[in-house]
Amino acid sequence: MVDNIDEIARNLQEAVLAGYSKKFEDELFDARNIGTIENPDSHVRITGVCGDTIEMFLSIKNETILDVKFTTDGCGATVACANYVARTAKGKSIDEALGIEQDDVDQYFESLPEENKHCAKLAVMTLRALLEEYRSKPDPEKVGDGSVVE
Repeated sequence: MVDNIDEIARNLQEAVLAGYSKKFEDELFDARNIGTIENPDSHVRITGVCGDTIEMFLSIKNETILDVKFTTDGCGATVACANYVARTAKGKSIDEALGIEQDDVDQYFESLPEENKHCAKLAVMTLRALLEEYRSKPDPEKVGDGSVVE
């Protein structure tokens, strides 16, 4: 009976992932960037047109992205896209990370199915909002009167 259940599970997984690349499967099943960051430098939550929500957290030092984590209530495609975007942003400057495009995600996954392209868009939009939210914060080196703390 157990062998039969394992076979059914394998067949179901293959059917669900039909049409997706190996890279997509890797990002989905090894989503190392799922989670939160305690005391993040930036934090945003964006809901896409499909109703999926991605929440992202940023850790940054000297304008270099140290870590990006995310949580989502979305589908597998949203998980895979957000994981890829978070992983790709790490180690980059803010400007470099802002250069990550929806097409980059689609190309990496060797063409997402049409019904999942909005997941790539949501992941990229959330990263951009995260970085813009960070940039909008006052410089911690400055005090209220505009003078710089030495």
